[in-house]
Amino acid sequence: MQNASEAGDKPGSGTGDLSLERAPDIVEAMNAHEPDKAAALLRSLPTEKAIEVLDLPGLANTCEIIAELPSETAVALLSAVSDDRAADIFKELVEPLRTTLLNGLNPETRTVILGLLAYPERSAGSIMTTEFVSVPSTWTIAEVLHHIRMVERTRETVYSIFVVDPVTKTLIHAVPLRRLISGDPHANVLTAAPARKPLMIAPEADRMEAARLISRYDLLAVAVVDGPGHILGIVTVDDVIDAIVQESTEDAQKFGGMEAIDEPYLRISFGEMIRKRAGWLCALFLSEMLTATAMQSYQSELEKAIVLTLFIPLIMSSGGNSGSQATSLLIRSLALHEVRLRDWWRVAARELPTGITLGSILGAIGIVRITLWQTLGLFDYGPHWELVALTVGAALVGIVTFGSLSGSMLPFILKRIGFDPASASAPFVATLVDVTGLVIYFGVAAVILRGTLL
Repeated sequence: MQNASEAGDKPGSGTGDLSLERAPDIVEAMNAHEPDKAAALLRSLPTEKAIEVLDLPGLANTCEIIAELPSETAVALLSAVSDDRAADIFKELVEPLRTTLLNGLNPETRTVILGLLAYPERSAGSIMTTEFVSVPSTWTIAEVLHHIRMVERTRETVYSIFVVDPVTKTLIHAVPLRRLISGDPHANVLTAAPARKPLMIAPEADRMEAARLISRYDLLAVAVVDGPGHILGIVTVDDVIDAIVQESTEDAQKFGGMEAIDEPYLRISFGEMIRKRAGWLCALFLSEMLTATAMQSYQSELEKAIVLTLFIPLIMSSGGNSGSQATSLLIRSLALHEVRLRDWWRVAARELPTGITLGSILGAIGIVRITLWQTLGLFDYGPHWELVALTVGAALVGIVTFGSLSGSMLPFILKRIGFDPASASAPFVATLVDVTGLVIYFGVAAVILRGTLL
């Protein structure tokens, strides 16, 4: 137990008893160990504390830890954690352990978990909990409060009470607990209900839709109902936070030009790291080969005006940067439903003048830079340096404008064909703009420098 005590110590706590720590701190300590050691730590905790720890999604290698536990211990813990958390764990367990532990659950719990597992991944149904408080509309406030006291320990949240029709069992109202506490105990529960209709969501809806409802209306939970209006479960604010963190992590990884990773960085195996990163890196590398092809097409121009090569990195990076900016803005706006697919033309109408203005600013800076270097004697760009400066300035206007337009439209295209807009990663956009940027650069040079350097 010495290792367990050391893992649980906190600066200034003065105690080595891990069971006295808060569950998130215990999770952090367990994440520092291999699964077998973490399982030993979990078994050393009091049952209630072990359940609280296992209920936290931040616990790494949960399935491996479960596999290290005796079957009866694992079944007891999985039976006691919240149903949605148990479903998440069973989703990741491998056979035959998955079936063995499922069969060990009581029939009611097993039915609930199998029902949750049947919902599509990333749907509201897949993250909802079935442990909520519902009462018939015929009860008084006193009866409801008594019922809450009786079932509180078996419910994930009691801050929202859902009132259903006693005959049809359909959802009628959602009543905040604070309104019940301040209401007349002898009055009907509906007297404490807000005048507005309850918000609800279908189980097949995207989980981020539940997040938007909770965020927009400042809810603690939103009801998940079937077609007739029977309440199947609730999505709580903590479920939404976990989903947002996962979605944001995956989007950040995709935007960096790699596949999403669902494990902590230090827990990813070397082979998995290579597999997740190599595919995208190879695809981007092959795409960048088009840049070499484009430069080969302008080989004669480069031989005649070698000074143009000095500005190729400047030209390519400026277009890629403007495209990445636009892509970042639109991916976030699409995710938050600030813009929709039908708004693509409005976005294009905004990005076109924006790109021209930004390109003009960068073009002006480029012209000033060439002029200063030439007049101060820092570098000689040749007898036609004014035309070279004009070429760089004009090319920057075209490239930054194209980068802004293509970067803003790419998320729309991906979403329209059914892909995650986050796949429009910054490296992908930069690669696209690199190739087209060279074409624009040398096209502008061919027009401006014709008869002089070309």
